[in-house]
Amino acid sequence: MVLAAALLAASPGIVPEGLDPARVALSLLFGTIVGFSLGLTGGGGSIFAVPLLVYGLGVVPNEAVGVSLAAVGATALFGCLHRLRAGEVEVGTGLIFAGAGMVGAPIGSWIGAKLPGTLLLLLFSGLMLVVAARMWRKATTSPDESRAIRARTGPLPSGEPGPTCRRDPSGRLTLSTPCAVLLSGVGLITGILSGLFGVGGGFVIVPALVFFSGMGVHRAVATSLLVIALIGASGVFSSLAAGRPLAIDLTVRFVLGGLLGMGLGTRVGRRLSGPKLQKLFAVAILLVAVYVVARSLSGA
Repeated sequence: MVLAAALLAASPGIVPEGLDPARVALSLLFGTIVGFSLGLTGGGGSIFAVPLLVYGLGVVPNEAVGVSLAAVGATALFGCLHRLRAGEVEVGTGLIFAGAGMVGAPIGSWIGAKLPGTLLLLLFSGLMLVVAARMWRKATTSPDESRAIRARTGPLPSGEPGPTCRRDPSGRLTLSTPCAVLLSGVGLITGILSGLFGVGGGFVIVPALVFFSGMGVHRAVATSLLVIALIGASGVFSSLAAGRPLAIDLTVRFVLGGLLGMGLGTRVGRRLSGPKLQKLFAVAILLVAVYVVARSLSGA
């Protein structure tokens, strides 16, 4: 509701870039919304950044991608450092995933720089629909079903085919070549999506780490922040190299709001029911996707 109200309130009169007090307040507010969503869900929250920048602040779509990457990456880095101190980040697995993602981000940025703004927004709305469907499905999946993953802990029963990634009895990932290739492949795809649309990719990273590497959900959320931060850095540099401008003052305000929102979202998320929260965000993402399509097709 807050997100929809913010979009509708800001859209009619878009103020040129500068130190206009209302614009400064909106950029801080929007950054807080994105950070709050990211801290609350651990993945998917960053997908609100581009619509807020484009329709709330009048930023050109291709430029909004760069601002989003910088803001989401910096916010994720802040959360990652906190989780690192708590020992929740699986650094080795995260670096494998992020390494491939950092290669993919420039590819996505290069593709995005070639696309018209309207087409980029329509493709982005399609991605939002996929994310909303995934979040809703996850919220309605039983715990037993969600445990069916392609990684395994401990020895295999006789005759059972081995999974691509395995963990030893202590929970440590046994990194075989097929496992590294699998994680790198998913990381590459995530990087391309991040560079193309300016999203963190947590909605891909978290389920991929759980499903393919057998990582626990909370540890996967923490590790995804490391991946998002590194891919975001690569995406920003490649976005600049591709000729996309980056409004530094706007980015800084968005980051400051994101840091505040991340802390609030993390605290609130610990007190709320996971499935209900995911359904709420799925509906919010769906509504924003419809809004993006309507505005894009109307030429507004």
